[in-house]
Amino acid sequence: MSDPWPEELRLAPGGAELQVSFDSGEKLALAAEYLRVESPSAEVKGHGPGQEQLVWGKRNVKIRKLEPIGSYAVRIVFDDGHSTGLYTWPYLLKLGRERDEIWQGYLDKIAAAGFSRG
Repeated sequence: MSDPWPEELRLAPGGAELQVSFDSGEKLALAAEYLRVESPSAEVKGHGPGQEQLVWGKRNVKIRKLEPIGSYAVRIVFDDGHSTGLYTWPYLLKLGRERDEIWQGYLDKIAAAGFSRG
């Protein structure tokens, strides 16, 4: 059995959300803020375990455009200038399927650090 494959990526009007439909029937609505703070870029994830950087103050960030990367990923260009993360199809699926846990973990981290979503 192969991994679900995206059939459609659609940017919501204004760029506040990315909607992804997979051939498995799953439909994801991923907020721009969530995608920005969970960017798979080295700037956010670091170059190895323990090098992750906490990103905050992105509540109002928007997606400016989507750029396909081969047949395996999409680059998301945000209006704050960030554009280095390559979101693979499995990573987008993980962000959608595990959204509640990942988002709560993020909220806990910024609260512990004394930051806000801004």
